[in-house]
Amino acid sequence: MTRIRDIQVVPVEYPVRIPYGSARGLTPKRQAGIIRLLTDDGIEGIGEAWGPPAVAAAYLDVIKARYIGQPLANQRGIAQQVLAGAYHFGTGNSMVALMGGIDIAAHDVMGKRFGVSVAELLGGRLREAVPVYGSGGYFTAEDDQDAALARQVERAATNGHTAHKIKIGRNARQDAARCALARRIIGLDALLTVDGNGNMTAEGALASMRSIADQDIHWYEEPVAPQDWAGYAALRDRAPIPVAAGEAHYALFEHRRLIDGRLAAVLQPDLTLCGGYAVGTVISALVGAEHLRLSPHCWGSGVGLAAAVHLMAAHPNYPAADHVPLPAILEYDTGDNALRDGVLREPLRYAAGMLAVPKGPGLGIELDEAALRRFAPG
Repeated sequence: MTRIRDIQVVPVEYPVRIPYGSARGLTPKRQAGIIRLLTDDGIEGIGEAWGPPAVAAAYLDVIKARYIGQPLANQRGIAQQVLAGAYHFGTGNSMVALMGGIDIAAHDVMGKRFGVSVAELLGGRLREAVPVYGSGGYFTAEDDQDAALARQVERAATNGHTAHKIKIGRNARQDAARCALARRIIGLDALLTVDGNGNMTAEGALASMRSIADQDIHWYEEPVAPQDWAGYAALRDRAPIPVAAGEAHYALFEHRRLIDGRLAAVLQPDLTLCGGYAVGTVISALVGAEHLRLSPHCWGSGVGLAAAVHLMAAHPNYPAADHVPLPAILEYDTGDNALRDGVLREPLRYAAGMLAVPKGPGLGIELDEAALRRFAPG
């Protein structure tokens, strides 16, 4: 029986060349906590925890003893015990992200143990490549925001992306101008989605939606704050554009609220934040049961991206059969983020709007030890 011998959080960070971000603000660096799970029979699994790695490491000090020496297959139950026993901590925090990273690493171990990919563990490797959208179009620290947006969108289009996401959410007039600019660059046939990062009230989001509706917006991501349940309910019946949400919602509880209330047409769980595959696979099943769409959020390192690719490879097309009008599509960060490819010995293979599902057992990826040292916080 494979048992857990040790768990480590390896911090990585990358100072970006020009700060960029969302309507809520800009970031000067990208960071992640790489999880290394070691077993007593010599297998190492890797995962990722969202957010400041120092916070994940602090939570690991609190809960690590619960995992050490336990059978690998028990890790999901251990996470549930932690949530129940430490209920005063809540479920919207880096402890949940940490346990999700551990869950991803445990699945990597299981895949290696049995010689199958994580996608096969999750229910079947239904496809060898998954469609992605180029996630960019950020606000930046530059003075000319139009030029910065155009440069980012043009680069994504040149790299073969036919689906795009840009940041909006500062005000309706600026939102309309940014969407019109992006649409002129990508053309009428490409998909255009937008992300307000929850910077508006419901009424402000409605004004924004109305100002951009003529640009054929595929979905409007996080129109209101994650905690604004009444705002999401108000938009459910009034929004002229489909709503997407979930990247800032932790554990299963909040995602179930989105799904049961049909508060979003597109669910965007982040495996490195919401609780790993233990939560992500249930969200995938519930999305299918409610005839909604799945589009995982990915905004960290290549480890989290690989984890999401395997979930997407196993996600059924239901209710579509032979012809899929709206395939599930994965976020692919096109910003200045060396952690996306740089922490892996072999980066995930992107071509023409598709990401190949990694070959090999487990996640099918390996860490670049030299890169981990290079990206270690100074």
